Amino acid sequence: MSRFSALDRNTNETRIHGELEIDGAGTYEIATGIRFLDHMLELFARHGAFDLTLRAEGDLDVDQHHTVEDAGIVIGQLFAQALGDRKGINRAGYFVMPMDETLAVVAVDLGGRAALVYEDQVNVTHVGELQTELLPDFFNGFTQHAAANLHAKVMYGRSNHHKIEAIFKCWARAMRYACSYDERLRDQLPSTKGLL
Repeated sequence: MSRFSALDRNTNETRIHGELEIDGAGTYEIATGIRFLDHMLELFARHGAFDLTLRAEGDLDVDQHHTVEDAGIVIGQLFAQALGDRKGINRAGYFVMPMDETLAVVAVDLGGRAALVYEDQVNVTHVGELQTELLPDFFNGFTQHAAANLHAKVMYGRSNHHKIEAIFKCWARAMRYACSYDERLRDQLPSTKGLL
């Protein structure tokens, strides 16, 4: 069964079209107007083996905030829609990623509650064009709309590019496992509550 979703989010600040195939091949079509964010989402799709389309037109003449946050919201909504009732999935996943001199860890739980803990140790205002202070807003948008817990932490590193890249690669791999099916539990919710 295909786990595909598609949606449009149109506000006075952004217009975003997104498509997601969870069980994909890592193909992507990303265009947010912020090239470094595009690069991170391309990494996310490839390392997660998700097919992801995200086309955004935002009020970048004002600021990047609306575009970055709304991109996270749309990705969260895409996963929530594509996962459906979440029966049979592993639900939780984590990954530790060395990115040259940098080490990051991300853990995710698709258990129906939203929470974010984010520590990237980035110490510059921009990487490429991206305003780095907006990354927590991106991930908060994702967690709120995917109904997920996400803990992301850079343990150490020098390059700010590598710190962010390691987080996105970890997030991808953690999500790939969390979204995967456990054949032994295919008809069960991954919870003793009976509800996610």
